[in-house]
Amino acid sequence: MTEEIQPIRGMNDVLPAEIGAWQHLEAVTRELLSSYGYEEIRVPVLERTELFKRAIGEHTDVVGKEMYTFTDRGGDSLTLRPEATAGIVRALISNRMLRGQRHKLWCLGPMFRHEAPQAGRYRQFWQVDVEAVGCPGPDVDAELIALSARLWQRLGLEGLKLEINSLGTPESRRAYRARLIEYFSQHEARLDADSRRRLGGNPLRILDSKNPDMQELIAGAPLLTEHLDAASSEHFEALGRMLDGAGVRYDINPRLVRGLDYYNRTVFEWITAATGAQNAVCSGGRYDGLIAQLGGEATPAVGFAMGVERLVALLVAAGGTPPAAHPDVYIVVSGARATAEALAIVERLRGERPRLRFELNLGGGNFKAQFRRADRSGAPLALIIGDDELARGVLGVKPLRVESGQSECPIDALAAGVDRALATLGSG
Repeated sequence: MTEEIQPIRGMNDVLPAEIGAWQHLEAVTRELLSSYGYEEIRVPVLERTELFKRAIGEHTDVVGKEMYTFTDRGGDSLTLRPEATAGIVRALISNRMLRGQRHKLWCLGPMFRHEAPQAGRYRQFWQVDVEAVGCPGPDVDAELIALSARLWQRLGLEGLKLEINSLGTPESRRAYRARLIEYFSQHEARLDADSRRRLGGNPLRILDSKNPDMQELIAGAPLLTEHLDAASSEHFEALGRMLDGAGVRYDINPRLVRGLDYYNRTVFEWITAATGAQNAVCSGGRYDGLIAQLGGEATPAVGFAMGVERLVALLVAAGGTPPAAHPDVYIVVSGARATAEALAIVERLRGERPRLRFELNLGGGNFKAQFRRADRSGAPLALIIGDDELARGVLGVKPLRVESGQSECPIDALAAGVDRALATLGSG
C-alpha cells in the first residue's frame, strides 16, 4: 500500500466541524472594524527577505531563527511573512498611499514562523492585523485598545487582562539598552543560553524570558519607565487617562518590551491564563519610525495583531461558538424522471428563495438511506420528488423534527408552499 503523506509539523488543517468558530470570529471582527472605520487590505504572503530584516531587526529571534526563507529561481531571497505589519507598510510605500494621508487598515491571513510547535503556537498561524497610520497622538493608541476591549465583549470572552508599557523614543531606548547591557554583563554567569545570545544584540528581550531561574535577576534590572524622555512620559500618561475615561482596565508592566525592533512608545498585550504558556492573544504598539526606515515618508503609526487560533480556543471553551449551519430543506429523490428533473426544480427554488438553504440528495440511495441523510443534515423539512408525484404535478412535503404526516404541494406554487411549511415549523 502506498504510504500516506503526512502534514507538515506545526501546520494544521481546520476541518468543517471546527470552521464555525473561525467564521464567527471573523464575522464579528469584520463588522466591528468596519464600524470603527477600518478598511480591509490584502498583501502577499511572500515578500523580499530584506523587508523583514530591515523592519523587524537582524538580532530578533524572528529574523535570526524563525523565518521561512529561500532563494527562488530568479536568485531572489524571499520569505514567507512572519507578521503582517511590514508587508502593509511596504504596500503603503509601494502604492504611494502616504504623502500626509491617514489610513485605518486591517487584514486577515496566515503567518509563518519555524518555532517549536505546542498548544497555541504553530508554524503556520492565522492573525488579524489592525493598523492606524498617520496619527501621532495617544488618542489613536487608546481607541485601538478600546476597540480590542469591545471585541472581547462582542465575542463574550472574559478573563482577558490588559498590560501596557512605553518603550520611549529610539534615543531613550538606546540609553536604556546600554544600562541593561551593563547590568546583565555584571551577572553574565547567571544568564541562560538564550539570554547570553541576546545580550549583545537585543538585550531588552531578556526581560521577556519565561525561564523561572532568570526571574530574580530580571526583577533587579533597571526599569525602562524610569528612563523615559519627557515627551514619551507625557504620551503614556495621556494614554492612561484616556483608557481610564473609557473604562478600560489595565496594568502597567514595565517589563513588557515586545519582540520586534520597530516598536516605540506605547506597547500593549492582552493576556489570559486559559491558554497556558502561550498566554498573549493580542499584542501591539506604536512604530513611528518604521515607515521612514523602509524608505517612505516619516509617518507615525500604531497597530496590533490577534492570534486567531488562540481566540478560537477561548471561544470554544466559553461556549461562544454558534451552532453549525444546517439546510432548511433536504430534497429526497426517487425514480428515473425525478432524478433527471430534480436539479432543475431545486435550482428554481434557490433562485426564488435565495436566503434558504436547500440540500439535494446526491449519489442515489433508497428512501430509507436518503431519509437517514436528511435526518443527519439537521434540516427541519424534506421535499420528496418522485416519479408518481411529478406525474400529478406535486411534490411531497414532510416535516423531519416533529411528528407530522406527509402532505403535498403543487410544483407551480412550490416556493410559497415551502414558506408555509417552514413558518408552521418555526424555521426559515
